[in-house]
Amino acid sequence: MSKGQVKEFIEKHFRHFNAAALVDAARAYRDHMAAGGKMMITLAGAMSTAELGVSLAEMIRRDFVQIVCCTGANLEEDVMNLVAHSRYKRVPGYRELTAEDEERLLQQHYNRVTDTCIPEEEAVRRLQQRLFRLWKAAQDAGERRFPHEHFYELLLSGELRSLYDIDPADSWLLAAAEKNLPLVVPGWEDSSFGNIFAAYCIRGELEPRNVKGGIEYLIWLADWYERNSGGKGLGFLQLGGGISGDFPICVVPLLRQDLERRSVPRWSYFCQVSDSTTSYGSYSGAVPNEKITWGKLGADAPRFIIESDATIVAPLLFAYVLGW
Repeated sequence: MSKGQVKEFIEKHFRHFNAAALVDAARAYRDHMAAGGKMMITLAGAMSTAELGVSLAEMIRRDFVQIVCCTGANLEEDVMNLVAHSRYKRVPGYRELTAEDEERLLQQHYNRVTDTCIPEEEAVRRLQQRLFRLWKAAQDAGERRFPHEHFYELLLSGELRSLYDIDPADSWLLAAAEKNLPLVVPGWEDSSFGNIFAAYCIRGELEPRNVKGGIEYLIWLADWYERNSGGKGLGFLQLGGGISGDFPICVVPLLRQDLERRSVPRWSYFCQVSDSTTSYGSYSGAVPNEKITWGKLGADAPRFIIESDATIVAPLLFAYVLGW
């Protein structure tokens, strides 16, 4: 594939409706970065299991991303895919599965995410003891860390290198760890390893306070945002809905309204890629203009909503930004 081939294809064929919104958002993203702006990307759903890392990792390496907010599932599932990809089971006809078919997958120790089944033993259990050792070592040393810091430590230690089951260049979390990219993971307990950590706490082997939580992430993010929102400002690319988008965007009204720091800039670019039906009363389906009334965006901020599947749109948008 020659340089710019995907970008040229998109410009030629994506002319109207959601397709045109993708082009407009991608151009505005490039303009924002060219003017010295920074960008946050938020990952909802199971974007890691959808292997978004194939394009997102390169965005991180080439400094088109300055901070990521993701769910606990996206944090861990990128590493699961890194070490167990060939053992995953794909079910193209997942819509036709019966309850009995699903029960058989459970008995075979597969956890299904749409058309992809994650092998519990190879993906989860082979990471569990390694993470437990890091959790326990931090606790014994009296250190409290954020969830992602333990994953960064595990990846950077090289301990998993012999287990790599894909090209490590396609792991977005590994790319983030190598750059020590700022990461925010609200609601981490709503994940496989959040559940596993809780189980160790129930058994008395770990203490809940060993891992920092959501309020501490928000306090950290408020400080980071205030220090990094100068100049062209910070943009916000939201892939999917839910907590990964709703949590970090609130840092601006927290600073401007609750802390009364009126000089803090609002988000300077916003794009949401979601197949959520536009709905007033649904945060995930709210149109960008609604965010103006909450003090998150200014009236002059470029705003885009692409009503489509983020697993399709995000790689195309990244390819355009990267000049592929």
